[in-house]
Amino acid sequence: MATQPDDGSVAAWGDPALIARCGLDPLGPTTDDCVTVDGVDWVVRPLSDGSVATTYGRDPAIEVLAPGAYGAVPLLLPAFTDVAKSLPVTGRHCS
Repeated sequence: MATQPDDGSVAAWGDPALIARCGLDPLGPTTDDCVTVDGVDWVVRPLSDGSVATTYGRDPAIEVLAPGAYGAVPLLLPAFTDVAKSLPVTGRHCS
């Protein structure tokens, strides 16, 4: 699915769109919920309709925005494991 503006660091799939963005600044320390999926840590935050998951302890970061129609965002994160594991680690981990 095309994104507006057209950007190689953003991809979208489905209707409603599931959006992934890469090349983001890494997250600093946080008290937000943190989950580990397939060995990758993600910070998960609720949105008004869905949730957003951002890699934690990776630089650059990947962000996945999932509308509520897709259910719990951690269930979608295995699709991003390989690319997330290819990113350099920062030493931060879910605790």
